[in-house]
Amino acid sequence: MKTINYYYSMNLKEYINPDKSKTFASKSREIQNLINHTLFILESFGIPIDGTPRRIERMAIAFLAISDVKKIDDFKSAKNLVNDNYALKTRDIIEYVNKYFDENISRGSYDDIRRKDLKLLVLADIALSSNPNSDRNDSTRGYGLNPIYAELIKDYPSKDWAEKLSARLKDIEPIAEKLKRKRKIKTIPVKLPSGKKLEFSPGPHNKLQKAIIEEFLPRYGYGSKILYVGDTAEKHLHLDKDGLNEVNFFEISRSELPDIIAYSKDKNWLYLIEAVHSSGAISETKLIQFKKLTKACKADIIYVTAFLNRKAFRKFIAEIAWETEVWIADNPDHLIHFDGDKFLGPYKE
Repeated sequence: MKTINYYYSMNLKEYINPDKSKTFASKSREIQNLINHTLFILESFGIPIDGTPRRIERMAIAFLAISDVKKIDDFKSAKNLVNDNYALKTRDIIEYVNKYFDENISRGSYDDIRRKDLKLLVLADIALSSNPNSDRNDSTRGYGLNPIYAELIKDYPSKDWAEKLSARLKDIEPIAEKLKRKRKIKTIPVKLPSGKKLEFSPGPHNKLQKAIIEEFLPRYGYGSKILYVGDTAEKHLHLDKDGLNEVNFFEISRSELPDIIAYSKDKNWLYLIEAVHSSGAISETKLIQFKKLTKACKADIIYVTAFLNRKAFRKFIAEIAWETEVWIADNPDHLIHFDGDKFLGPYKE
């Protein structure tokens, strides 16, 4: 079928791994294909496909049952609750999927249909109750497809299906987004020396990182270019891979990075900076780790542990490694040198 091949050309994925779902693996290829297309449709409707293979398989076949879809060609004639008065009670859904989708679900499992298989579909208003005012345990309550979604699946898989989907659902917030309970949180704006603007998530740790970028580096960075900045909510908030490669820095994926990495071309100094709020000071152990990982680096290394205030510094003073630097944000014009035979500068072995 050419229209189905269109979505395969768009890399329609196999949602269920047969190795992890014996039930799915035992089904015919035709049914497996139908279930995977159904999960693609549900994901496009905003349903999160992140359960176990068996759980998402059960959701898919319950959706097919309330739509009266037994094969891919039936999408174009999907039924809905309002226009077709088509609804199935939970026991009817069990009979339907057992008959058409090679299932063997016990009739006594009807409550699982409502509480598990249809749960997200009902929350998203994709599945509608035939009697919404009845008790939720009412065995006579049926479930049918919302006509909005029925019209969309009738048109699946046309080439302009994605555009029609977007236009039809543009004012509907997907249940996947509702479940995330995203909030508009005030962020901490930071401007890099290059002019690039970053938005940190709020918190003491990121407040300190802002101070490092805007207060420490202008004072002691000798025109440093920032190559990496992490964030408590987003690990790689800023990552300059080319810049790190130029100084032969260690592989990004091989180890945990310091909070901030900056490079001064004038001095050929690479700054590895840890912003410490509750943990993470450059200890002797961490120093050895960093030295091993930067042994091929072409630049001289400056190790800096930063704190918001002296109170925070006092908690970690016993951990600070020798031959490193300490900077305290509420006293930005001063550095503390641990065993330095000079002020700020790299130490040679």
